[in-house]
Amino acid sequence: MASSAASSLATHVTASLILLPLGIRRLLCCTSLYLADPSLYTSKIWYFSQPNSKNTDLYTLLIVLPLASFSHIFIFLASLSGSTNPTYTFSFLQHSFVIFLFWALLLLIILKESFHLYSFPDNFVFIFAAIAFLIEFYMSGRGFVGLGGALYGILGGLSIACAACCIILSVRPSAFFAEFLLSSGLVLKGTWVLQVGLSLYTDAFGLKGCAKISGLASPKGELDVKCELEDDRSRGVALLNLLFVWHIIVVFMANFMLFGLSNRNRNKRSGGEASGPLLAQIGGSGDISMHPLTEFELE
Repeated sequence: MASSAASSLATHVTASLILLPLGIRRLLCCTSLYLADPSLYTSKIWYFSQPNSKNTDLYTLLIVLPLASFSHIFIFLASLSGSTNPTYTFSFLQHSFVIFLFWALLLLIILKESFHLYSFPDNFVFIFAAIAFLIEFYMSGRGFVGLGGALYGILGGLSIACAACCIILSVRPSAFFAEFLLSSGLVLKGTWVLQVGLSLYTDAFGLKGCAKISGLASPKGELDVKCELEDDRSRGVALLNLLFVWHIIVVFMANFMLFGLSNRNRNKRSGGEASGPLLAQIGGSGDISMHPLTEFELE
């Protein structure tokens, strides 16, 4: 059963390594674009880099996500012959489907921008992203109860928050607060999914008095962290809630500090006056459109 726990831990670490850079980069890009001129800010489905960088982040995800999806399918097939809980086994297949949805979202973004598929407006892409987050919420932690259910319940709540932000952006692309919360939510999902993996599938970072989840079948077909005493379980729930509060505090403090530093650096570069490629483009044509996959209006 150790291999099942190791596989679950690996999936959580991988998800964290994908979500954290994605959320941080989106936060940096939307903040820079907003500070250029708040009155003309419009959220983007993807913040494309300068031509010389060739958008390596986007194409890296196009390669990594299918590999992650296929690895989940492989683990699912390998687990069918074991004695693990069926719910635990099928969770790998569910994760594979969720990863495929977000991969399809990236394909939709590339097709839209590369082949000028303007029949699919940005709000349609945001709606698709919201649906993907809602499906992720529905499948997150299914079959887990107790401490495991609490951890995955928080992760599902973050998915709901990201879905709500995507819906707001589909209706009002100029809502910077929704973009800021979406980016912060991605960062928070990245830190919390790592916390879930460490708390549930390792002994070193597990809760005191509780064993890690092994995936063994239970009489009720449910998965839970096995604690020696009920006091250990209660203490674990309180500790998890405190940990999540600290995650929120640290992430949002870091985000607001980043926002302040970006504003300060921009004022130093421009001498207190708004300038840069974005405003130069706006001043010349009154339009903020950009050539697909070739430029992003960052200073």
